[in-house]
This record gives sequence, structure tokens and C-alpha cells, in this order.
Amino acid sequence: MDTLMIGWTTTETIDQAQVLAKGLVEKRLAACVQVEGPVLSHYLWEGTHRDSDEYRLMVKFLKGNSTAVETWLMENHPYDTPQWVAVQAAQTQANYLAWAQSVAPTKGI
Repeated sequence: MDTLMIGWTTTETIDQAQVLAKGLVEKRLAACVQVEGPVLSHYLWEGTHRDSDEYRLMVKFLKGNSTAVETWLMENHPYDTPQWVAVQAAQTQANYLAWAQSVAPTKGI
């Protein structure tokens, strides 16, 4: 049985977040993408401290689609260097995992 993964990325605008969320779900790479925000991000960019409002996407997908999800995000994300951090879920309720497998099955890529 495949394992559920959870990944996070951020965008500058809600519209950018919606495009990524919709694309991941419509391509059946992710079972669900939740958009939160705005959140305040603090970071160093080109040696300077910056802070900005961003929108955070929480992406739920199968481990077998990890490469495909990351590749799609890197090709479609508006940032030059987007955040992409993903972890394996330690526990997933069986019915939820079965649903995720049914709506976004492993692509085998």
C-alpha cells in the first residue's frame, strides 16, 4: 500500500496559489491541496532580510508521485527558487488513504 506524503510550498498571491492547487489536483498528482494565508514569511534573499505575506499550500499526495509532484511544481511555480519540503505521514486513517489512492493514484513516473 502506498504512503501518504504532505508537502508545503508558498506563493506571493492567492491567485498563484489557486493555480498551483488546481493544477496539482486536476493532473491527479495530489489528492488534496489546502491553501492558507496570508502567512508572514521572514527570510534571507540575496543577502538581505526580507519579510512578506505569502500563501501556503499544503499538498497531500502519494509517495509514488513524489518525483512527478516536485517536477510539476518546479515547472509551474512562479518563484525562481520555490520552497518544496515534503514529509511522509507517520499515520494515515485507512479510509482517507484509500480515497487519496482512488483520486490521485501513483503515476509510476
